[in-house]
Amino acid sequence: MDLKVLVVEDDLSMQKAIGMGLRKFGYAVDVASDGEQSLRLAQVNEYDAIVLDLNLPKIDGIDVLKEIRKFNQEIKVLILSARSEVEDKIAGLDVGANDYMAKPFHFKELEARLRALLRRKFILTDTRISHGDFQIDTALKQIYVRNQLIDVTKKEYGILEYLMIHKDKIISAEEIIEHVWDSQTDLFSNTFKVHINSLKKKLAVHLGDQEIVRNTRGIGYFIAGVQHESV
Repeated sequence: MDLKVLVVEDDLSMQKAIGMGLRKFGYAVDVASDGEQSLRLAQVNEYDAIVLDLNLPKIDGIDVLKEIRKFNQEIKVLILSARSEVEDKIAGLDVGANDYMAKPFHFKELEARLRALLRRKFILTDTRISHGDFQIDTALKQIYVRNQLIDVTKKEYGILEYLMIHKDKIISAEEIIEHVWDSQTDLFSNTFKVHINSLKKKLAVHLGDQEIVRNTRGIGYFIAGVQHESV
């Protein structure tokens, strides 16, 4: 699943930092520096989400959001603004924002909130992702092989879900740990290796020699049978 995000920010250093950070997490990112440019891009491109500053040149962010909601009710909009008063947050949410973050902010929180918004969008539109003889249900958090339910732990499911959502890429162990554990789990501890090896064994019981989760030493893990981009 390719996720495309528009970052609207007139501070060019912050715009660059947010764009680089999101690309590192696998998002396709466009950027805009003022309200007029952001509206032009939003009208001609299909974005999954917009990260929107409010203090913009030419057209204020609130007015940008009002215009976007006239032609697109589905796109997820996360306001990221130095306006931190409760009244500002209410105004942003009232005109159609899905979430609101005040500056200064931590990038990991921004990405986590964005991920949560996009997960909600994904679950509402299509809860199952299929690949060959198996599929996952992102709403029920379940794995099926030839329509038979496979008993896995939450962490095992989380690993496979993340790989499936990004199945056109090779994903590093570090990135999987960060998204599935959401903690400072030691990359070199046995915790991650135990879970992914257990997952592979459970799938092998039903798939035999058809190995789904593979890894390239020193690079990362991937779903077999898909053309991949390296991390």
